[in-house]
Amino acid sequence: MKKYAIALSITLLLISCGKSESEKSVDNKYKRYPVKSGIVKYKTTINGKVMGSTISGNGESTLFFKNYGALELREEESTQTTEINILGKKNVNTEKTHSITKMENGMVYTVDFDNKKINKIENIGAVMLKDVDVNKVGKEMLETMGGKKQDNEKYKGYDCEVWDLSGSKQYFYKGIPLKSEVKMMGITTITEVTEVKFDIKVSDDKFKLPDFEIVELETMMGVESIDEMMNSEEFSDDMEDVKENMDALSKMSFKEWKKIAQKNDPEMAEMSDEELRQTYDMIQQMVKLRKGNK
Repeated sequence: MKKYAIALSITLLLISCGKSESEKSVDNKYKRYPVKSGIVKYKTTINGKVMGSTISGNGESTLFFKNYGALELREEESTQTTEINILGKKNVNTEKTHSITKMENGMVYTVDFDNKKINKIENIGAVMLKDVDVNKVGKEMLETMGGKKQDNEKYKGYDCEVWDLSGSKQYFYKGIPLKSEVKMMGITTITEVTEVKFDIKVSDDKFKLPDFEIVELETMMGVESIDEMMNSEEFSDDMEDVKENMDALSKMSFKEWKKIAQKNDPEMAEMSDEELRQTYDMIQQMVKLRKGNK
C-alpha cells in the first residue's frame, strides 16, 4: 500500500494548488483554490481482496470552503468491513470512523472523537510552500513518478484535468478533486461527488468544531520555527544521511533492493514482482528528482 500512500500525498499536493493568472490579484499565501467558496459532497466505495482478506466499505464526506480555501473544513463518516477465512472459519471485522479536519489561515485542527479533543498544529505545507508554485511542483512530481496528464474530461458538467498514475485516475476542477479511482494490490477505491456548489455563501456554522478541549501540538518536534529547524546542525546532519541513502539507492539494482525491502517489510514480502518493480521504479524516479533539485 506504500505506493498508494505516496499517490495520496501527491494528490493532496495538487489539491493545494496555486493561483490562476486571473486570480493572482488575490494574494494570500493560504489560498488553496482559484474558486471563492464551495460545498462539495462525496461518496466513497472500496472493494477487493488482499492477502486472503476480502475488504468492502463505503463512506460519505463533505468539503466546505470559503476565502479561496484559506478556511476549509472536511467531515467524513465511513464503514469498512474485513472478512478473513482461516481454515474454513470466517472472521468478520467492521470498523466505523468519523473524522473532521479544519484548516484556517495556516493552522490545522483535527478532531479526535475517541478522546474528545481537538489537535491543533501549524500547517507546515502552507508555510514551506508559501513562495512556491505548488500546482507546478505537484505536476512535476506526478510526471516524475510516471503520472501522465490525459485529455480533459467533462465530469458532472465541469471541465476536469485528468491525471493517470499507474492506472489510478484523479479528476480535478481548478485544483478541487471531483473524482478519484485508485486500484492498488487488488483493492479498488472510488470517490466521486454527489453534489457540487461553487461561489455560494457558506455559513460560518459549517466551520464550527465540537466543544472539545483544544490541544496545541508543537511544530516539527518542538522546534519553534521551520527556519530555525532548517538552519540547525542536526538538520544538516540528517540531510547528509538522506543524501548518502539516496546515493546508495540510485546505485542499487532491482534485485538488491527487492532483497532488502522484503526482508525489512512484511507487507512488501507479499507483493508481486510487478508491484515491486513499479515501486522500485517510482523510488528511483523520486531519487533522480531530489538529486536534480540540489
